[in-house]
Amino acid sequence: MTSIFTDDPRESGHFPGLSRIAALLADPGRAAMLWALMDGSARPAGELTLIAGLSPSAASGHLARLAEGGLLALEVRGRHRYYRIATREVAATVEALANVAQASAPQRTSVRAARTVPLDLRYARTCYDHMAGELAVRVFDGLLAKGWLIERDGVVDTTDAGDDGLRRWGIDPARQRTRRRRFACTCLDWSERRAHLGGALGAALLTHWCERGCVERAEKPRVLRVTPAGRHHFEAMLAA
Repeated sequence: MTSIFTDDPRESGHFPGLSRIAALLADPGRAAMLWALMDGSARPAGELTLIAGLSPSAASGHLARLAEGGLLALEVRGRHRYYRIATREVAATVEALANVAQASAPQRTSVRAARTVPLDLRYARTCYDHMAGELAVRVFDGLLAKGWLIERDGVVDTTDAGDDGLRRWGIDPARQRTRRRRFACTCLDWSERRAHLGGALGAALLTHWCERGCVERAEKPRVLRVTPAGRHHFEAMLAA
């Protein structure tokens, strides 16, 4: 796989490889395929072709460029080829660019775009490996209000009460701190324009809610369906 870094002399004095990565993200078809994979799944080339609205030959070329550029990882399963986001860092970059695009759009365009986001996608969805959307923002606010979390300049940590509460849910904060990534951080929600919880703790919470049956992955890319048990759980948590 080709590195995202390059020795292109045109980029001397600049961060290496930046313009090449920007070029990979600039194509609408490639952007559509990347966005569909932001739920952390691996999808076959045929499905990504339909999502992007491309011909099979064009999609094949785009997928090859994304894989060679280090943005996608290829998994071969028998005769089928599956693609997924290569790393959490790539996913975070795509989400950050979505926020920049939303913030930099003219106000009317930005408001209109937010209003046209499908309700199911806006309410609860995945942001790679953690939950995003209106519900995720409300949950983050609720955990701060409960005194389980504290936040300063985008850095999030748990309190003693939060550690106790998370352990009651079967989540070990100490174990999450040992993972090779940030323990907890804010992640700007592109549809709500406010922060939800990211990092290892955000991923652990989504796994917990999935295992408990509070949320289910829907057929549509990235959409999370809140179950009746989940509605009761989140209502009780936010009301406390």
